[in-house]
Amino acid sequence: MKKCSQSAHESLTELNITPLLDLAFVLLVIFIITTIPPVEDKDLKLPVASKSLKDPPRKANYVSLQADGKLFLNREEIRMEDLLGKLISLRTDDPDLNLIVRGDGKTKYKGIRAVLDLCQQANVPKLELATEVPK
Repeated sequence: MKKCSQSAHESLTELNITPLLDLAFVLLVIFIITTIPPVEDKDLKLPVASKSLKDPPRKANYVSLQADGKLFLNREEIRMEDLLGKLISLRTDDPDLNLIVRGDGKTKYKGIRAVLDLCQQANVPKLELATEVPK
């Protein structure tokens, strides 16, 4: 009585190398693609670009609101009633106005909301709220 058939015995001794050939061809293609071919350029005298000066960065404007209700625009104290007119004049001078709203940690949100409403009425294009990084 046979313990295993002849065909089952032959399949155990053969090694299937098809996956190995596939891997070798993939690696060969990768190496061919990533290898930079040597380029023989002619000697050329390229033109020199002129150095152009960059535009200076735009100055950010700050609106600061203290806990006691005092309002400052760029370190100048201002009343809430006058802030809208001042923001409109700043925006007409600089159409790309950058405004940063800074509020004290103990400031009531009602004051910050009033400043944000005035900024929206003045159509301030870039508005940011200043925060501190937690320690």
